[in-house]
Amino acid sequence: MARPLILISNDDGVQAKGLYALIDMVRDLGDVFVVAPDGARSGMSMAISAHTPVRNKLIKKEEGVTIWSCSGTPDDCVKMAFEVLLPRRPDIVLGGINHGNNCAINAHYSGTMSVAIEGCIKKVPSAAISSGYLSPDANFDAMRPVVQKIVNHMLTKGLPEGVCLNVNTPPRDEFKGIKIQKMGMGDWHDEWQESTHPHNWKYYWIAGYYAPFDPNDETTDTWAYENGYVAITPLQLDMTAYSAFKDLRELMVDNDN
Repeated sequence: MARPLILISNDDGVQAKGLYALIDMVRDLGDVFVVAPDGARSGMSMAISAHTPVRNKLIKKEEGVTIWSCSGTPDDCVKMAFEVLLPRRPDIVLGGINHGNNCAINAHYSGTMSVAIEGCIKKVPSAAISSGYLSPDANFDAMRPVVQKIVNHMLTKGLPEGVCLNVNTPPRDEFKGIKIQKMGMGDWHDEWQESTHPHNWKYYWIAGYYAPFDPNDETTDTWAYENGYVAITPLQLDMTAYSAFKDLRELMVDNDN
């Protein structure tokens, strides 16, 4: 039987240390096929290159590991892998390792998360893996047993259809454990930093800080992450708010009556 095929992408770019750390962690568990952006694409969410052509470049090919760069977004990379580059359908899809956490509502902005979502759309068990370490030269060694445990689970047991995982590890050399948590809620504040150009026009950099609505809610991914635990949050493709159906019934019109 063929070894499992593991597709990996990210949003920090094909040069990112987190990408190569993830390759090293999982290459004993299967053949690794990487299609990653040719540069940083953080915050791209599910963006696609609808108005520009996309190019691919083979970076490396050796026994068990193939690496391509792609000029598109993280989501482009996964689509490109499935439609053009992969030798066969992958057994799992991984995004990461991201330099910086994607807890709570930040998952909605994340290019790393888009990798897992696109894999999930294609009905392949998928996970986004992020670390609290922001440094380009971060040490991800503590994550190895956690990542391998998650990947082994995905390879042997899969995931429910329409569900992918958002995994966030705190910036620590040792974790207290693993918790399965819900997505935390919160908001960003002071999001734009204003500056003045020498030609006297104003411009803005995205900035700000994130604040959870309830930092003491021990059921959230943010609380687990902030308190030294690896937070795993199962997310689903179906965004329907079924609980709102009853409140919206007055809007229904039955044209047959």
